Amino acid sequence: MIEMKPIDIDGRQVLGIEVKLPKTTLLVITTDKGYIMCGALDIALLNERLSDRNIIAARAVGARTLEQLLDAPLESVTHTAESMGITSGMTGKEALVKMM
Repeated sequence: MIEMKPIDIDGRQVLGIEVKLPKTTLLVITTDKGYIMCGALDIALLNERLSDRNIIAARAVGARTLEQLLDAPLESVTHTAESMGITSGMTGKEALVKMM
């Protein structure tokens, strides 16, 4: 099952997406510029094999809900996200604000 819902951050809308799969749930919160995702996101792949796309993305590990993803500290970020001031350790919400 796939569920999509708007999430308000500081008066602006982002889109939360949950994809329920057997034994796991994929979580993504996206803006027009970039996104944060659960531990399934492969930051190394984005940085190395897809570097020409300049993807703005960050990964948080251990989140099981969209709300947890917003509050979770980022474990890793793409090089392009770093260039925008998004760093490991900041919360998902803090990163999304920089992506708006």
